Amino acid sequence: MDDGRDVLNDLIEVATQAANPQIEGLTGRLADAMRTAATHAQGADAGLYLKSAELLKKNRYPFYYVVASRLAAALEAEVAARPAEDSLPALPPDVEIDKKLCLAKASQAVEREHAERLGALNLRLGVLLGEEGFPTVRNPFRPQVFLTVLHDAWREFQPDAAAHHLLFPLLGPRLCLDMAPILHALNTALAKRGVPLHAPAAPVAVPVPAPAASMASAAVDNDPVLQQLRRLFPQPEEPKGDRPLSGDFPSLFQDDVLQQARARHDLLQLLSRMQDRLASLLPADIRRAVPEADLAPADDAAIGLVARIFAIIRSNPHLPEALKDPILSLHLPVLKAVLGDHAFFFSESHPVRRSIELLVRLALGWDRRMGETDPLYPLFMRSVARIVDEADRHVGVFAEVNAELDAYNKREQTATEQALATPIARALKQERKLQAQRAARHEVALRIGTGEVAAFVETFLEDKWVSVLTLAYVARDEKPHAVDSALRTMDELVWSVKPKITAEERKELLSRLPPMIAMLNKWLDMIKWTDEGRVQFFTELARCHASLVRAPLEVSPQRQVELAIAAAQQAAERRELRRASQQPVPEPDACDETVARLQSGAWLCFREEGRDMVRLKLAWVSPMRNLFLFSTRDRKEAKSLEAEQLAQALREQRAQVVPAAGLVGHAIADALGGSANEGGLAAA
Repeated sequence: MDDGRDVLNDLIEVATQAANPQIEGLTGRLADAMRTAATHAQGADAGLYLKSAELLKKNRYPFYYVVASRLAAALEAEVAARPAEDSLPALPPDVEIDKKLCLAKASQAVEREHAERLGALNLRLGVLLGEEGFPTVRNPFRPQVFLTVLHDAWREFQPDAAAHHLLFPLLGPRLCLDMAPILHALNTALAKRGVPLHAPAAPVAVPVPAPAASMASAAVDNDPVLQQLRRLFPQPEEPKGDRPLSGDFPSLFQDDVLQQARARHDLLQLLSRMQDRLASLLPADIRRAVPEADLAPADDAAIGLVARIFAIIRSNPHLPEALKDPILSLHLPVLKAVLGDHAFFFSESHPVRRSIELLVRLALGWDRRMGETDPLYPLFMRSVARIVDEADRHVGVFAEVNAELDAYNKREQTATEQALATPIARALKQERKLQAQRAARHEVALRIGTGEVAAFVETFLEDKWVSVLTLAYVARDEKPHAVDSALRTMDELVWSVKPKITAEERKELLSRLPPMIAMLNKWLDMIKWTDEGRVQFFTELARCHASLVRAPLEVSPQRQVELAIAAAQQAAERRELRRASQQPVPEPDACDETVARLQSGAWLCFREEGRDMVRLKLAWVSPMRNLFLFSTRDRKEAKSLEAEQLAQALREQRAQVVPAAGLVGHAIADALGGSANEGGLAAA
């Protein structure tokens, strides 16, 4: 079993991948719930609910970004058993008490609705961490964490502090991320790693995966591949209750079971005699050597599936031939091990299955130019030789080889990150700037989305103030008040160009203009905007302020209504023009999904203009998965790409993922898909 803390860190990605696709739909439901709440709210809350619903409706992606980033950070904090970092100001004491009570009540309701799945997850986490009676309150993936994330994300997303209390009373089982697929994915991931619902009675020296039947029952019931595997490799039912030593014997001693055991023994003996020729034989050749009546259906299926796995390895164009043949020599020891343990087909963490995956990935990283001097080469050859020599008498050799390969991979990853410390630091800085730009665009969009801001100010905010805010967000750690200053200056500017009907408003405008102009100039100096456009902007701004101050004060009520209607109509027209000019956000395609699944250690081929394909290793992925850093085998920086750039390279076939991770699973799915269409595994 993997180290418990490492597994918990892996489960963070499992949980976020199950949760993040739900955020957009939840955003729409939250907006609808707020519109409904507005009809029952009293006083100012009614208007706040309506404005909040409109805010969510128009800004689904920014809200998605805030929820997703906060969820990842909260789960990391829970797994590390440390308080989540939070820069949000405290709510008033009475509101804080109401929030805690509401979230506790909502959490309990969600826990009751998903009690079975949550209980199973608690049991598995207890086994994983070696703790009996693992409570929900210590479960890093408990519903309360997800509900709290939604509340905190709303407070970060909503600029109006007066509306921060609106969300938590609405949360509950019907207005939350659906915990069923999240808990199911977590349970499935643990089951695939061999983490049972109950601790074993006694420790064992070598990790042994759960039986095939328990593996399959813990996986997705509707998975057609797993359904076929269950039919191919059924688990005999154990006898219920105590059975006497005479009379009805357990199924272990039934004639058909004994006959199958004898047939498997004969088959294994035959395979040993065929060892030298096995790599070139087809599954049908193996079957013809054994009378059809003596070959159990499960063994027949196992032979075909293992043969398909090695056929895919044989035809893989990315594997170097010098290392492909040694991998193919494992056909016999793998087949023998699989014939005695069909859990191989159900568990990704099965030692035999992991050996194949690890050796294939190791072979892909071999530097042909270094040849046998590459430190990877002797490790690879030694691992293959150990399995070939020892597997017959010591099946635990697979787990021992895996431990050695895992240790090597960890050393390589550490060395790579150290060697690429400078480009990684540069990439982190770049991602920080990307995050700052997103936050800046979001803040500007909130101000101009209504269409009520003067057109020339809208243009200024989009063209120049986004750069100002980006600079402020980047400097937030060193200068924590910079963001507040930039936001306040923007709000002052937006207010200053709105109509001023009364003498008091105009007097206030005149008193606030000098400091506002000074702050505008200060920030614009920081982004080094010094061309003629800056002069033109301030000229137009002065003209606008003058017209506001000089407008007639005596305006009849009818004229006020007419002006308000005209302003609203102009705002609506600007909103429509803005909506029409905006490019629709494209739906994620297969290339985006491929990029989202990439993990450090994956290999990709890149085609550069006028050059041959270059194979690079994904050395590092930024925390927000915005940036991907690739390196050559000698750990020199080769390429840094943003997520969209990488997806576009895949679309244009300038990049190609080298199949490695999940090779065994893909081969099994391919073989079973063929059996469904072609009537069996005979052609495997």
